[in-house]
Amino acid sequence: QVQLVESGGGLVQAGGSLRLSCAASGRTFSPYAMGWFRQAPGKEREFVATISWGGGITYYADSVKGRFTISRDNAKNTVYLQMNSLKPEDTALYYCAARAGSYRVTAPGEYHYWGQGTQVTVSS
Repeated sequence: QVQLVESGGGLVQAGGSLRLSCAASGRTFSPYAMGWFRQAPGKEREFVATISWGGGITYYADSVKGRFTISRDNAKNTVYLQMNSLKPEDTALYYCAARAGSYRVTAPGEYHYWGQGTQVTVSS
């Protein structure tokens, strides 16, 4: 079992930046690929970014490519999402998730563990 807790969300103006963190506890963190997802009101949960267990390979949704950066520190059992040049359409509840296996998976149902989410609101 892996427990995930997100933090770092908040209210920011368009063009601003936020850094989300996801702290993991429980089973060993490093063998898991990690992902970030988001869900806006009335919409389905969507893929944002994912990172391999070693941290060397990342994959992004087209909507955030070039603006968001996912990283991880296995010594701290933490994964991060640096979000720059934020837009109002980035407003959502952001979740981190973990899965055993390949990192290049974008379907939420393929992830085994989830956090409770942290709210990001971008004002125009």
